[in-house]
Amino acid sequence: MADKEILHINKLGIGYGKDKRAKVVHDKLDAKMFPGELVCLLGENGTGKSTLIRTICGFQPALGGEATLLGKNLLQLSEKELSKLAAVVLTDRVIVPNATVEELVGLGRSPYTGTFGILNDEDKEIVHTSIEKCGILHKKKERLSNLSDGEKQKAFIAKALAQDTQIIILDEPTAFLDMPARVEIMQLLRQIANKSGKSVLMSTHDLDLALQMADKLWLLSPEKSLLSGTPEDLLLKNEFQSIFKNRGIEFDNKTGLFRVGYDFKKAIPVQGHGFEYVLLRRAFARNGVRTIRKKDDDANWLEVCNNGNVSFKYYQNGTCIGQEESIENLLALTLKSLQ
Repeated sequence: MADKEILHINKLGIGYGKDKRAKVVHDKLDAKMFPGELVCLLGENGTGKSTLIRTICGFQPALGGEATLLGKNLLQLSEKELSKLAAVVLTDRVIVPNATVEELVGLGRSPYTGTFGILNDEDKEIVHTSIEKCGILHKKKERLSNLSDGEKQKAFIAKALAQDTQIIILDEPTAFLDMPARVEIMQLLRQIANKSGKSVLMSTHDLDLALQMADKLWLLSPEKSLLSGTPEDLLLKNEFQSIFKNRGIEFDNKTGLFRVGYDFKKAIPVQGHGFEYVLLRRAFARNGVRTIRKKDDDANWLEVCNNGNVSFKYYQNGTCIGQEESIENLLALTLKSLQ
């Protein structure tokens, strides 16, 4: 990867207001981005993700420090100058009434067109290519109002591509999308960064997808400000446990998933393994029963039988008193005996 940095924030202060009335959300934030990187900004609600995004984009003033893009101070650029350096897709995007996909994406060329926004042949080719790269060429003449949420988001990403900037900045681009659409958008942004060499910075709550697809993560928290690194290095350093801490929930470093804390009141030995055992353990945990590994002297236990046909057996005083193929039925039988 090239050593020349695209974006550098240095001792950046973010927040609201001015002078003595200023409310500082974060102070002295430091991070860098390089060509071809997909960087995901993560943090709990209220930690300042959107504030940081909007400050970098010049939509609200910084309270200190600097942010440079290709060596130019973003905080001192005019709107027109910035529009040629960074393309922005915000959550509260403006929908152009009755516009088609092609017309919306064409607006991405506005930094380069004249007063009347007339597209020349080169502009039209860039618009066409941007729509094609986002996989919605078949929707080119379709009105935005007729598109699904995922298709609309692709149209706005195509608009950002048509702007032809070195960096694309997005605030929660997968918010309000269903899981398949979220995966598609993340894959698209990953592809744009990899194939075009553009840098992509996005804030997101999709931790699982960010861990799999991001080159770098920026972790924003009240205690540690901004941490930057590859997902793997941040996992090795156990940074997620402290940042995403909350009552009744914990981050499992080995799986990269959150675990819910259960109030266990009973325990039952289980003999078995595999996927069936994992599902059984989850169902019982949800009902306040901890599953433990069977020992030789246990009189009562459950057995997971996955030799061909999956079934579950319940033993009481060493004798099998029931066999079920359904975890639901086994759960009802077991909970009744544990009362």
